[in-house]
Amino acid sequence: MIHLTDRAADKIRSLEAEISDESKSLRIFVEAGGCSGFEYGMSFDEPKEDDHKLEDNGVSFLIDPTSLSYLDGSKVDFDDGLKGKGFEVINPNATSTCGCGKSFS
Repeated sequence: MIHLTDRAADKIRSLEAEISDESKSLRIFVEAGGCSGFEYGMSFDEPKEDDHKLEDNGVSFLIDPTSLSYLDGSKVDFDDGLKGKGFEVINPNATSTCGCGKSFS
């Protein structure tokens, strides 16, 4: 399971209201890259056949099986304060992270 904080859920709902294509859903994913080997990503995308459709805090989102294996148990937060990082993934499965908070191994 992936938990969305109240701040993250509010921001996602705000972003969803701005997209015009209702066939797209939020996708949370992991891909190769970044300073530490893998990086987190989020986008609005069409559902794919092997996606898991999850819901937390009133927000539905898509995640592929490989990304779920890396992110299971994670928390997604959003910070738009003065030094805010935007969306941040707190991942208990990461053995190391980089200073920017966007990549992990």
